Amino acid sequence: MTTDPSGAASGGRTRNRRGEGGLLRDEIVAAAERILEREGNEDALTLRSVAREAGIAAPSIYGHFADREAILDAVLDIAFERLRQHVLAAVAELDDPVESLLAGCRAYVRFGFDEPARYTVLFGRRRANRPVVTSAQRLADLPPEWRRRTESFMVMVDGLTACAQAGRSASTDPFADATALWTSLHGAVVMRQFVPGFPWPPVEEAVDEMVRRLALIRP
Repeated sequence: MTTDPSGAASGGRTRNRRGEGGLLRDEIVAAAERILEREGNEDALTLRSVAREAGIAAPSIYGHFADREAILDAVLDIAFERLRQHVLAAVAELDDPVESLLAGCRAYVRFGFDEPARYTVLFGRRRANRPVVTSAQRLADLPPEWRRRTESFMVMVDGLTACAQAGRSASTDPFADATALWTSLHGAVVMRQFVPGFPWPPVEEAVDEMVRRLALIRP
């Protein structure tokens, strides 16, 4: 392969100039995201497929990622942050704590339906050496990347805490009750995807009922 004076490889992508390594890293992650969105399955994600999607040689990846799992971890971080921002945007204009909690939980479920490939990467991967969290206090002991990945859940904890402080919820342990709520929301997403023919109630109606029951919202 030859290059012209501008550094463009004939028949391929334009080479990044010196100091643009971060740009190439972003391109690799974006390529991985596109593959996941298109294929809907992380098995389609290989170093070779990512390199082909990004228009680079596979060995170029190793300057930025040690292996396929490292690329998936980067995609995971972006997806968790996207989920958190999606939930925050849904509650940004709401002052009532109960309406805010309801809106945030609806947004969570919508994210799972609208971005099924990303959602599967978030919660469907089998990961080795995952930290175990048993209480809110243990969150502070997690590695930084895992603390970031719990931030979307903490939006739910904070929302339920606000309901309890306002006297709108009977919860005495918002962390535990939010955990039960999160588990149920996840089940709502997964079950509707895997058992689509079941006569499920309208999703927002079901989410609201789950929130009111599991968050112990006062009538």
